[in-house]
Amino acid sequence: MKNTLITVLSALSLVSCASGPNAQTGSVLGALGGAAVGGIIGNQSGRGLEGAAIGGALGALGGNALGNARDQRTGYGYGQPPPQQQGGYYDNRGNWRQGPPPQQRQGYYDNNGNYRYY
Repeated sequence: MKNTLITVLSALSLVSCASGPNAQTGSVLGALGGAAVGGIIGNQSGRGLEGAAIGGALGALGGNALGNARDQRTGYGYGQPPPQQQGGYYDNRGNWRQGPPPQQRQGYYDNNGNYRYY
């Protein structure tokens, strides 16, 4: 029990290293999910509280890591503002382009299946 408590406290102390909004949300959701799963698994072996504590700590670490990665992608707290996606469109390859989309030329398909422009 003593080792479990030391493990949980050290894991929770590492969680506070990343403090973006997604990291905090990920920590909370990961801890709740990990505690639930850990409690269920620990109950099968007769140690539900220990399983919940370990699962909560590991879930908080995992959720924090995922949330911190999302904060880094969006630029939160890393010296750059989050990307603005106003006034643009996604091209055929899924890349974001600024400005209005290009005008498509009108036409028709001929009998051979070729597209002909007016």
